[in-house]
This record gives sequence, C-alpha cells and structure tokens, in this order.
Amino acid sequence: MADKSMEGLNEFSGKESVIINTDKKMRVGIIGTGWIAESHVKAFLNQPDVEIVAGCDLIPGKAKAFFEKFEIEGAKTDYANDEEMLADTSLALDAVSICTYNCQHAPCAIHALKAGIHVLLEKPFTVTVEEAVEVMRAEKESGKVLSIGFQPRLDENMKMIKKIVDSGELGKVYYIQTGGGRRRGIPTPFGTTFIEENTAGIGALGDIGCYSLDMVLNAIGYPKPLTVSGYKSAFFGTDPNYSGYKQGKGEEYAKKFGVDDFAAAFVRLEGDVILDFRIAWAMNMDTPGDTILLGTKGGLRIPSTECWNGTVGGPMILYHEVCGQQTSTEIPIINPKGPGLFDKKIRTFLDACKNGTPAPVPSSQILYNQAIIDGIAKSAELGREIEIEIPEI
Repeated sequence: MADKSMEGLNEFSGKESVIINTDKKMRVGIIGTGWIAESHVKAFLNQPDVEIVAGCDLIPGKAKAFFEKFEIEGAKTDYANDEEMLADTSLALDAVSICTYNCQHAPCAIHALKAGIHVLLEKPFTVTVEEAVEVMRAEKESGKVLSIGFQPRLDENMKMIKKIVDSGELGKVYYIQTGGGRRRGIPTPFGTTFIEENTAGIGALGDIGCYSLDMVLNAIGYPKPLTVSGYKSAFFGTDPNYSGYKQGKGEEYAKKFGVDDFAAAFVRLEGDVILDFRIAWAMNMDTPGDTILLGTKGGLRIPSTECWNGTVGGPMILYHEVCGQQTSTEIPIINPKGPGLFDKKIRTFLDACKNGTPAPVPSSQILYNQAIIDGIAKSAELGREIEIEIPEI
C-alpha cells in the first residue's frame, strides 16, 4: 500500500499515472477573486499537494465571500491589495494564481516574482508588449516559474495539430488563416471589467484572440513576428441597442465600452510565413472562417466553433497527395478521459514549481503572442503597417 504522504494520482490521457508527493504541500494564494478565479480554485482543490492559504481582491469583502463559497477554512483574506498579501511572510507562499482584470496582470505578476513566488498568470499575458517585457525581466531576476494560462494547448486535439506539423505532412507552412468569434458574445454577465479601457485595456483581441494565435503559433514553433497591418473596431459594444447586453443596461454599457469587439490583421512572421487573422466578440456572421494551414506538401483545415474559446470545432481534414493523387484524411476528434484542461493547467504548473522544470506555457513564447496583439492595436491606431519591435529582456 502506498504511503499516505504520497497519495494522489496525476492522471493524464495517454500517460501512466504518476504518484504525487504530498509530504510538503504547496502553499498557494489567489490574487483577484472574480469568476475566472473559481476555475483556478476548483482545480487547486483537486490537487492533493496544495493548500490555499490566502486571497485578495481590490473590492473589500469580496475575497472573504469567495473563500466562504468554496468552504476554504483558515485562509487569510483581510488584505487591501496584492502587495499587502505578498508582504505577509507568515503565509510562506510558494505560488499564486493571478486572476485579475487585464490591466492588473503586469503589476501583480511583477510584485509576486519580486517577492520570490511562482506565478500562474491568466491570459492574456499583459495589455502591451512593453508590460510583458517588464514581467519577464522580473521573472529572469527571480528565477521563479512564470506560466501563462493557455490551457487549450494541453488539449489532445491541439497537440494533434502540432504533431501533424512536426510530422512534415504539410511540408513548409507558408500561410495561415486563423481567428474565430461569436455572433453575439461581448462578455458582460459579471459587470463591465472586460469592456472598460481602464480595466481591460484590450477586448476581443486579448480575450479570445490570444487563444487562436497560440493554437497556430505553437504548432509551427512560435516564429518571431516581423510586421503587422492591423484593424480594430467597436461598432457593437458602443451601440446601446446591442442585443447582447442585459435588459436595461444598454445605455450604461455602451458608454463604458472602451475596447475592441472586432480585430483583423495581416502579419508577417520570421521564416517567410504569412498570418491572416480575425477575431470577434460580436459580428453579423456565425464564424469568420475555419483555421487553415497551407503547406508545400499538404493543407490542414481546423473547423471553427460557434463560441470561440480555444477548442477544435470538429474533425480536422488533412489535404494531401498520395501516389500522385489528391486525397484527404479526416482526423477524428480525440475525447480524452481524466482531468479537465483547467486541472491539467494547474497540475503542470505545480509540477514545474516543485521539480524546477520549465514552465508549461513559457513567457518566451507568449511574448510573441503579446507582441502580435499589441502590434495589431498600434497599427490600427496609426492606420498603417508597422514593424513589430520587442525590447530586450
């Protein structure tokens, strides 16, 4: 019989179960206790080697009510902000999940890393590329793990996209079309932090655009972005008659809307690759199109979803040639058993912290993701193509 200090299995599809050492539990804090924090806490509670010991939120009493909802006893929540919590050495924090609105991602991550604490940072990485660089400088100085919250890449179907590219079946990938969107899906069910400029900073571009970019960029090895011609608009969010708003909230929400609800771009990547991108929170269409990867030997079609959230919409189709004949192969959807994607996100982060291994979603990759998002926004403001400049870390 296994020792009780070693109870708990790390069950991943296609891999042998791994026993998790629970001799020393990871002491975790939650920064920001909005709705996304619920998924983090549920996943942490599923891990046998974790104690959630603290939480904070800028809204007085919110963290306390949040922890009571999940019946987490003994956690300290009487902090005015993240810096106060991070300065409390009695917590002996090992790691934090940062679940704040976008504009607080960079400062909270920097504070935690400078305090010598591992960081799981929700997506998007930051609002601007300059902020991302500052976070990475703090990461470099701290030597701690910084992982960005891109759980879709842990999905077996997403992994299959990369396997197909790595197999050479497509040859050299030279053109990618990607993106996604919602017909009516501006995220305001919990208030306006997603749509106000001073809290969100960016809209659909960062919220769901970062996922579609990661899907294809991770598959081709994250080449450096070179130039971008970007466009963004806010026709729906600023319309008080937008049908997706809560009844009676149209005027209020339209006045507060200060980000993008649609964006598109033409991006040149290192290695002579073209990226054709579009993303929407709202549009008069069910989808802006499937994701496609065109290569010199084959092509891959990845079906879109109705409400884009980082998943594959159906069986993928590989278009290729066999013995001089054009043919196509359907790649069936993989339905893995075991932990969900959030559990995998949390588990892989914890393993990296405990074992001193690289972050499962490293900032060095997502820096390029953020540079594209930031480049689209800057290009759209200028109304012309720009070079993407990434400061030295």
